Amino acid sequence: MLGPNGAGKTSTLEMLEGMNDIDGGSATINGLNVSQNSYEVKKIIGVQLQANEYFDRLNLIELLILFGKLYSQEIDPITLLEGVNLAEKANAKPEELSGGQKQRFSIACALVNNPKVLFLDEPTTGLDPQAKRNLWQLIRDLNSDGMTIVLTTHNMEEAEYLCDRIAIMDQGKIVAEDTPQNLILKYAPEPPQAALHGNIEDVFLVLTGHELRD
Repeated sequence: MLGPNGAGKTSTLEMLEGMNDIDGGSATINGLNVSQNSYEVKKIIGVQLQANEYFDRLNLIELLILFGKLYSQEIDPITLLEGVNLAEKANAKPEELSGGQKQRFSIACALVNNPKVLFLDEPTTGLDPQAKRNLWQLIRDLNSDGMTIVLTTHNMEEAEYLCDRIAIMDQGKIVAEDTPQNLILKYAPEPPQAALHGNIEDVFLVLTGHELRD
C-alpha cells in the first residue's frame, strides 16, 4: 500500500486493525467483519509500527514474555528471537539495539500471538542496505510460511520486490490496485531509459558485502 503522504495509509491501516472506526464501506479479515468483530480481529493480527516504545528496564526476553501475556499466550522468546536473527541479543535492552535490530525486534513482538495477518508500517525506513535486505528476506520467509502481510511503504523498489499485489493511494483514496507487473504494463510500459545494469545500492552491497552488520 503506497501513498504520497502518511495520512491516508495510516488511517486506513488503523481502521483495518480495529484501532479507528471505519468511516465508509466495510472491511473483512479472514472472514471477520472488522467493524462487527474488532476484538476477534485483534486476536488474529500482528501489528509492527514505524516507531515503538518499550519498558526500558526489561530485556528482549522479558518484553516478549510480557507481550505474550497480553494475548494470554505462553511463548518461547528464544524461538521468536531466532526467527528474526536476534537470539544473541536476548538479554539486551531495546536501547542497546541498532536500527535494524530494533525493527526486527518489533516484528518479533508482532508475532507473539502467531497472527494470520501481519501489518508492517514502513518497516525499513532509515535502515542501511544490509539491514534493509535482511529485513526483506525475513518478510519473504514469513510470507512463504503462509502468513498474509500487509505492508505500507514509500519505497517503490521495496513494493515491487515484496508485494504480490500493490494498492496505490492518493489523498486517502486507492487510485490503482493490481500486481506489480500489471501496474507497470498498464501505466509505465515504456521507461524513460531501459535499465541495462544494477543500481547504486547493488554496487554498494557488492563493494561492502551483503552480510548483516548490526
